[in-house]
Amino acid sequence: MVKLTKIYTRTGDGGETGLGDGSRVAKTDPRVEAYGTVDEANASIGLAVVACGDTEMRELLVVVQNDLFDVGADLCTPITPGEHVGDALRVTGTQTERLESAIDHVNAELESLTSFVLPGGTELAARLHVARTVVRRAERRVIEFAESSEGAAAAEPIRYLNRLSDLLFVLARAANEGEDVLWVPGGERKSE
Repeated sequence: MVKLTKIYTRTGDGGETGLGDGSRVAKTDPRVEAYGTVDEANASIGLAVVACGDTEMRELLVVVQNDLFDVGADLCTPITPGEHVGDALRVTGTQTERLESAIDHVNAELESLTSFVLPGGTELAARLHVARTVVRRAERRVIEFAESSEGAAAAEPIRYLNRLSDLLFVLARAANEGEDVLWVPGGERKSE
């Protein structure tokens, strides 16, 4: 259990931060950028949660927010040589599979698309689309981290974030209740 009694520590004033194993790195380290952007994605999902009301979608998104804390914990804790399952909090394939099940469940109720969807429609759908794009950025930052250091260490967080952006897309479509705003290629051009 986490217990926070003091919010500021002054230990980061020199541009470094502590990782989950106690080691210190620059706040510009790719690992910190990765889990920091996951935190930003979580906050953007929080904006969608408050627009959901008391719904099944809200319950699902709160589970996702908890999962994103797991993703952050996973990313901020370097893998140690000989690490065993349970030594550190890691994202699991089961969490990713739960997203896939939710995607399939929501998508089964939606009409097939005939064009790309513009990010908008209802307020809730717009918030979900913003969250989707922030999750995509987080995914890119985690991939950059994986490429810069511990490669395979970030494989499941990458899969989780990839599925999460897909889930947010279908949830945005569901929030639009069949009234998606579709892209009309070249539709706003004046005839030449």
